[in-house]
Amino acid sequence: MRRTDRLFEIIQTLRDGRLHRAQDMANALKVSVRTIYRDMDTLVASGIPVQGARGVGYIMTQQISLPPLTLSDTELEALNLGIAIVAEAADETLKFAAQSLANKMDAVLSERTIDDADTWKFATYPFADTVRGFAQMPTLRAAIKARQKLRLTYHSKGDRITTRKIRPLHMEYWGRIWTLTAWCELRGAFRCFRMDLIQSAEALPEMFVDEPGKQLSDYDPNL
Repeated sequence: MRRTDRLFEIIQTLRDGRLHRAQDMANALKVSVRTIYRDMDTLVASGIPVQGARGVGYIMTQQISLPPLTLSDTELEALNLGIAIVAEAADETLKFAAQSLANKMDAVLSERTIDDADTWKFATYPFADTVRGFAQMPTLRAAIKARQKLRLTYHSKGDRITTRKIRPLHMEYWGRIWTLTAWCELRGAFRCFRMDLIQSAEALPEMFVDEPGKQLSDYDPNL
């Protein structure tokens, strides 16, 4: 399993808001406890709202506020996209400014002070991935609002390209990466897609309504 995939799996485990021991996560992912410790350091340094300590366990808190301002998901999306675009520019001064601003966002989002050198040393997702993640966001947001099914082409694990029909339910931000929670009609189950791995999203002429077992309130990330 690639490290980026493992980090994503750890986020999925932690998002239930419960305390998880490093040993249990190591067993589930078939890696050493030391590897989990390094991964947790990476996630924290990348702005993921994780609290905990070695030997005790880790828990994810839920917050996307920048005191004294509280941002909506759309406002955070706009800010994140702007930083990602500038960070890919040729102007070195602007690139440095974008990285500096991202550092400040990371520190506030995680409610921790992160050492400048460590922030970028351990950054989980490069800005290029962030930019890719925004490509399909207008289509996804519109489909969620309209309750419209989508045909998704996705870069799955093992470098496989799959096509699925989904019911898009919710978008979330996890430290410079966005995810889409959806009901996948191919698998007959909930799936959480990394938006930077979505190659295309096509709105279908099919609407959907809430059904028991297929609603966002039914989703359990641990299942």
